[in-house]
Amino acid sequence: MRIRVAQPDDAPAVVALRAMVFPYLVRGVESTRKMIAEPPPGEEWTALVAEVDNQVVGWVSAERIGTTSLANVGGINLLHVHPEHRRRGVGSGLLTAATNYLRPLGVRRVRAMAQPEALPFARRHGYEPSREVRYSALDLDPAPALPEPPPGIRLCPIADLDPHLLYAADVAAAADEPGDVPVDTKDYESWQYDVWDNLGLDKTASVAAEVGGEVVAFSLVKRDGDRMWSDYTGTVPSYRGRGLARLAKMAALHRAAANGVRIAYTSNDEENAPMLAINARLGYRPVAAQWSCLAELT
Repeated sequence: MRIRVAQPDDAPAVVALRAMVFPYLVRGVESTRKMIAEPPPGEEWTALVAEVDNQVVGWVSAERIGTTSLANVGGINLLHVHPEHRRRGVGSGLLTAATNYLRPLGVRRVRAMAQPEALPFARRHGYEPSREVRYSALDLDPAPALPEPPPGIRLCPIADLDPHLLYAADVAAAADEPGDVPVDTKDYESWQYDVWDNLGLDKTASVAAEVGGEVVAFSLVKRDGDRMWSDYTGTVPSYRGRGLARLAKMAALHRAAANGVRIAYTSNDEENAPMLAINARLGYRPVAAQWSCLAELT
């Protein structure tokens, strides 16, 4: 077994491994290739793979989280190992390598995600579960009906928008999003990388709700073939309680289905009752859960 820094040409193998372990996560080969070749700006991001007989059998990424006001926080993301190569030290090796990358950066608190069956592994390595995240799926055959917006609300694909308007709405909506690490200092450059320039973002299916030229709600679609990920659906605080997030999400699902998407996935913190209620009304079904886990680096 060998652990090394990921290379862009690893993207097909990485995506195939992820689809096996996390079939409800959606990120295509080209967006994965770009992420490896051109890491997020200002986050000191890296990715590592584990190889056995020149085959990729494990993956993990690590970063200093630069979108929060909390100091010295890092993330170890999507550590996963091929089922046939577990309990052989691959996961521990990847976790150690990721931790060794973060420690010299001054990171002292680390967030990672673990599937329920991996919680004993997490605890053995000093991680304690903090919050549960639910993953859900929605079959898009038949397609959801296209909703009729109320007076004064205009629905439009985000392809028609100035991205700065969507950025402003995203920042406002995410300020009180439930989670262990608040997303409260995301600058435009980071947002542009993560959202607007993401090769998987379907700007035709993604929908914004506008009032007087201001984006007040939106639902973003990232797509890989006939699968999609509802990347984020939100409403700016002053327009909440009017059903606009559900309106935007229904329109986005309708547009995605009309363009060949057959199944939609999403995730929600268990404390995000409004979005869980919206998804339940739309017909989403639970498919998996993960736990956000926290550790202190000494």
